[in-house]
Amino acid sequence: MRSITVYDPPMCCATGVCGPDVDPELVRFASDLDWLAARGVEVARFNLAREPQRFAENPAVKAILQRAGSEALPAILVGDRLVAQGRYPSREELAAALELSAAETGPALSAQVEELVALGAAIAASCEPCFKYHYDKARKLGVGAEAMRAAVRIGEAVKAASTRNILALAEKLIGSGAPGAAPGKGCRGASEPGEGKSSGCC
Repeated sequence: MRSITVYDPPMCCATGVCGPDVDPELVRFASDLDWLAARGVEVARFNLAREPQRFAENPAVKAILQRAGSEALPAILVGDRLVAQGRYPSREELAAALELSAAETGPALSAQVEELVALGAAIAASCEPCFKYHYDKARKLGVGAEAMRAAVRIGEAVKAASTRNILALAEKLIGSGAPGAAPGKGCRGASEPGEGKSSGCC
C-alpha cells in the first residue's frame, strides 16, 4: 500500500486554523492529505512538539534534525523516500511522488465546491476561524449566498446528528438514574486545587 508520512515542526495543530490567524498553506496541505487518503494512500502525520520519539525512530528524519534542527522541517516521506524538506509540496507534487495515475486522481472538485464543503465542515466542527476563512474564499470565488446557506444547513444537520448520537450513547452507558461522575475528572481543562496535571481525555 502506498504511504506518505509527514514530520511537522513544533506547532499547536496541523490544520492551520487553531489560532487567531489562519495559515492558508497548512490549510491547503491538510486538504491535500485528505485528498490522498480518499484515494487509498495511507497518511501518517507527526508533530515534533508532541511525538518526538517518532522523529528519533526514523534515521532520515533524525539526520535532518541533527544537521539543521527543527528549522529544516517539515520532512515528507513517501514510503522510506524523502520527497520534500523544509516546505509543504503541492498536490501535483504529491500525486507525482506517489505515482498516482490520472484515473486515480480523477477530476478535481472545482474551487467553489471545495469551499462549500469546507463551510459545511466548519459548521459541523464549530470552528469559527475555519468558517471565516472559507467564507472569505468562497465569496472571492463568486459563490452565492444561497449555496453557502445550503452548505451551512448540511453542516448543521451533520452536527445535530452527531450530538444526538453521543447523547444517546451517554444515556445508554450511564442511564438516567446513574450518579454523576466524580468531580474534577475527565475533560475539564484544568486541575482541581492541589492536584497535578489533568489526567483526563483532554
